[in-house]
Amino acid sequence: MTSPHFVVIGECVADVVRTDGAPDVVHPGGSPANVAYGLARLGEPVALLTQLADDPYGRLIREHLESAGVTLLPGADGADAPRTPSAVVRLDEQGRAQYTFDIGWTLPPVELPFPPGHLHLGSIAAVTGPGAAAVLALVERWRGRAGVSYDPNVRPALMGEHGEAVRRVERCVRLADLVKASDEDLAWLYPAEDPEEVARHWLGLGPATVAVTRGPAGAFALTADGRRVEAPARTVEVADTVGAGDAFTAALLHARHAGASLDTALARATAAATLTVTRPGANPPDAAELASVLG
Repeated sequence: MTSPHFVVIGECVADVVRTDGAPDVVHPGGSPANVAYGLARLGEPVALLTQLADDPYGRLIREHLESAGVTLLPGADGADAPRTPSAVVRLDEQGRAQYTFDIGWTLPPVELPFPPGHLHLGSIAAVTGPGAAAVLALVERWRGRAGVSYDPNVRPALMGEHGEAVRRVERCVRLADLVKASDEDLAWLYPAEDPEEVARHWLGLGPATVAVTRGPAGAFALTADGRRVEAPARTVEVADTVGAGDAFTAALLHARHAGASLDTALARATAAATLTVTRPGANPPDAAELASVLG
């Protein structure tokens, strides 16, 4: 078997979606896991380095990931993980999600079993100790020989002191070639600053491209050589916004790996996010669905 081009590093989370007057519904989630799943749905060979306990949530997530073709790397069983992380997700009237987490991230130092073509990191696993140290060490080891992408996917309740959180995020930005963030991420990290100014600040730290999603306002991307690309969002009926940003990231990485221009890649990524918000949970499109909506 050919080694997967993409290796995603980060947490899996069982999203317990809770709405008033309805029973809880559990969806497999976790931003890095969602990106891996989204890449696999688009036909990319992809491996995930994560931690899963042998418990009901862990088995649910494992089955979900493997059903799409995600390879779980050694260490995913996580004997040191007493339980699979979970989050209670409450939806507001617009389908926007608010999270309450029960999570630990204790990934030990680890070696990859094959050379990666591209590493993706982000969210809780990139900034939460003690496991974040292993994530960053792995990325630093392969940086320059593999592409690197990063999505901070900020969870304020888990970020700790604000100034230190910004420093941890910016360390990850410096390691990446491509960074994706939401306008909500940037608003928490840099209150009252314009998202485009923050994107330019991040470009100055080293990435070649910074993409920013803006919900119903679409997305834009800035490049280190001075380009600005924008993609509008489509008007749809929103079921919920869970996993939309991760679907965007997966489609963006897939399109760029396939050689698409940044304009085309941003349009595909925005379409993937739009499809995802029309259905419950982190349910990104497959290649046929994405081609249909674009065609």
